[in-house]
Amino acid sequence: MKRLGIFFFYEKNGDVDDFITYYLRDLARNLTELIVVCNGKLSKQGRAAFEEFTDQIIVRENKGLDVWAYKTALDHYGWQRLSEFDEVVMTNSTLMGPVRPLKEMFDAMAERTNFKAYCVYSAAISLVVYPICGHWMWGGGWLQSMGFHDFAGSAAVHNVGGVIALLGAWMLGPRIGKYDKDGKPHAIPGHNLTAMALGVFILWFCWFGFNGGSTVSMTGDDTMVSAGLICFNTNLAAALATVAALIVSWVRYGKPDVSLTFNGALAGLVAITAGCDVVDPFGAAIIGIVAGVLCIFSVEFFDNVAKIDDPVGAVSVHCMNGAWGTIAVGLFATEGGLFYGGGFAKLGIQLLGIVSVAAWVLATMFIIFTVIKKTIGLRVSEKEEIDGLDYHEHGLTSAYAGFAISDPTYAELDVNENTDLGEDDITKASPEKIAAAVKVTQEAPLPAGLDSGMHKVSIIVQLAKFETLKKALNDIGVTGMTVTQVMGCGLQKGSGEKYRGAEVDATLLPKVKVEVVVSKIPVDKIIDTATKALYTGHIGDGKIFVYNVAKVVKVRTGEQDYAALQDVE
Repeated sequence: MKRLGIFFFYEKNGDVDDFITYYLRDLARNLTELIVVCNGKLSKQGRAAFEEFTDQIIVRENKGLDVWAYKTALDHYGWQRLSEFDEVVMTNSTLMGPVRPLKEMFDAMAERTNFKAYCVYSAAISLVVYPICGHWMWGGGWLQSMGFHDFAGSAAVHNVGGVIALLGAWMLGPRIGKYDKDGKPHAIPGHNLTAMALGVFILWFCWFGFNGGSTVSMTGDDTMVSAGLICFNTNLAAALATVAALIVSWVRYGKPDVSLTFNGALAGLVAITAGCDVVDPFGAAIIGIVAGVLCIFSVEFFDNVAKIDDPVGAVSVHCMNGAWGTIAVGLFATEGGLFYGGGFAKLGIQLLGIVSVAAWVLATMFIIFTVIKKTIGLRVSEKEEIDGLDYHEHGLTSAYAGFAISDPTYAELDVNENTDLGEDDITKASPEKIAAAVKVTQEAPLPAGLDSGMHKVSIIVQLAKFETLKKALNDIGVTGMTVTQVMGCGLQKGSGEKYRGAEVDATLLPKVKVEVVVSKIPVDKIIDTATKALYTGHIGDGKIFVYNVAKVVKVRTGEQDYAALQDVE
């Protein structure tokens, strides 16, 4: 018979029943010895659970042994014991890497966070925040000893990350242009919904490992049946959440919203993660449907009421549905759930767990974020945010080469709420906001010997602003100009199209191109006058191009250069 040693670290009344059910019943047939390392005295419940395997299991009790400390256990019992076994397995149900909660936080704080801040608070979460609350729920801590149940991480992983994301997005503030001066949210569409859809389907597929794989073993009928139910519940909840989100977005916005539909799929996966092993398919279906609907209304709430800018809905997916999934265990668990005759006891424990973990995460992360904000800075500058973090943080012109069909940098955008920079008074606007609203492009100066002192200024302006611009230029001495009607691609208000609940559409709009050639009037004066005339606080208020002019000839009279520019005979 194969000699297999398993060091199982067990703390008080932790996971002994699940351990026996899922790992030992069939495995014990091939075991010669199992060493169970306990933290403190093994309880009567725990000892009774091991009685079936007394011939093969040796229980070692050790007061004060850290349930996480493999090295401590091996130091105590001797590393040389490893050589006595053909194979050695070390296991602990409390171990779950803290990487996943970081993803939710990165999503909600995207497009405006200092990269150095990412690195620092990721380390703090991994070293301090996650291990402590993870131990409460999975390491035999006080919540687990009370009967708190979170099979694969709705609370321990997703809700923790979602709460951090909520706090971080609130402390960062919204992206430039997300809200107008009245606080109305604007849509900022994602760059590529095909890539987004691919990412969701990859996550969906991997969730079978995330949930189903958390059974750890498939060595017998019991474990295989359990894993099968877990995978079925996972897929059922996700599918129904997707359909629910699609229908609700269709009813509310007139068309099915692709982005919110895929958010709904992830919401269903997050919600079922806590109870996928203890609910039946009916319970999984209800959990999924509620998750899809909750996701839609949660996105609206944080956008419209809380005014917290969450670019991809991470807070709604992970925080809200992580909490819902954890609470749903107390409602739909086939043993102990409120709707299955179990009373309020289990529901109360699940609620206590969610509140306790949220309080711990909020308190510690507020301190961490505040320290970062006061030292290296939590948010990038306005210029870095408007130009894009790819360029300033990573030295990339664009991270999406090959994905974008068109470059919005050169598209003329009409005045509308979707491009509002949040300040319509040019005297109060920062230089970065003015530059974003009215872009100026100038040719490099010619060498002194070739510079005629004349320049052509081309201004792209909206029809509604043309008369204002013409009067302003007349007032500083410009008496002649060439005007051409052109078309520009922009975002139009009033179309009725929605993206994540906010109105947005792209179409061609009529514009005017004004061209003047100046010599005595300084070019900077032309630029300053046009900028003040055109600025309304929106991206796409206008664009100004300045070119060097080597020579001007008036055809009728033959006059050249400065003389050719004079309109008076």
